[in-house]
Amino acid sequence: MLNTPMITRRIALTGLAATALSPSSSWAQSGLPADFPKRPMTVMLPLAPGGPVDVLGRLLAQEFQARSGQATTVENRTGGAGNIGIEAVKRAPPDGSMLLVIPAGNLTINPTLIPNIGFDVEKDFTPITILGTAPNLFVASLKVGVKTIPELIAKAKVEKLTYGTPGVGSQLHLAMELFKQKTGVDITHVPYRGTALALTDLLGGHIDLLASNLPVALPVVKDGKAVALAMTTAERSALLPDVPTLAEAGVPGIDVTSWYGLLAQKAMPKPMVDAIFAVTTDILKSAALKEKLDAQGLSLKIETPDIFAERIRRESAEWSALIKARNITAN
Repeated sequence: MLNTPMITRRIALTGLAATALSPSSSWAQSGLPADFPKRPMTVMLPLAPGGPVDVLGRLLAQEFQARSGQATTVENRTGGAGNIGIEAVKRAPPDGSMLLVIPAGNLTINPTLIPNIGFDVEKDFTPITILGTAPNLFVASLKVGVKTIPELIAKAKVEKLTYGTPGVGSQLHLAMELFKQKTGVDITHVPYRGTALALTDLLGGHIDLLASNLPVALPVVKDGKAVALAMTTAERSALLPDVPTLAEAGVPGIDVTSWYGLLAQKAMPKPMVDAIFAVTTDILKSAALKEKLDAQGLSLKIETPDIFAERIRRESAEWSALIKARNITAN
């Protein structure tokens, strides 16, 4: 995933950090776990500000500081497809002083896509938990004149169509490649540096289709400026209940959901990993937080470190097979 997977509406999301929970929940009353880091902390975000990674990372940092009394900062260290920030966390001491919030593709796609990437997920990092998910969908420009997946497939067989994504190797790129593999259609990929730029060109009629995270595409779909064809996830979204899944539209076997996770260094002691997981879980269980993120198409999700690690292994194998089958390269 060579580029940031999505840029959400900044005005709508920046306010979330200000509405994070007060430290009046059970952990604040009973005290933090004994093995929670007792030192200033940095939450590393290897992407530019804006989007779910930024929002989730800042919410966690604010809550970690409120609950522990220790200074907790957020650092957006960009570059190298996210690898510069990732490697900084890899090199940090495993004492809780630096944690990583990261989108799925950096963990499950980039290690196959980018030669000599500089880190090994299993050898260098300890997964703590998944934080949240965002459904994805395929969106069509009004000029294409299709409203359903069957109509799209029929048109793609007789006309040359293009689709945009936030970059080569992004989950959204691979979701469309999986769709092409299963349907036998040939639609030309146009990579962008972020979904927002691709969305602008879709609205301008410069590309025909867009593989997008729901939070990015939701406003233009609601306003009738673009057509939502199908969700790439296994279930419909409550925010677009009339939009079918790909399986419902006649293309089964595709379930691609964007997700964002929290990781630490491999050598971090298990009691500390468990303590950070417990506190993070308590933060994520806030009804107020859930309501705010639901409105943006983000769903909070919690997985134990072991289950999260298995998710990363499983998806890495699946994406690696697709990358090789479709001969997808970083250049």
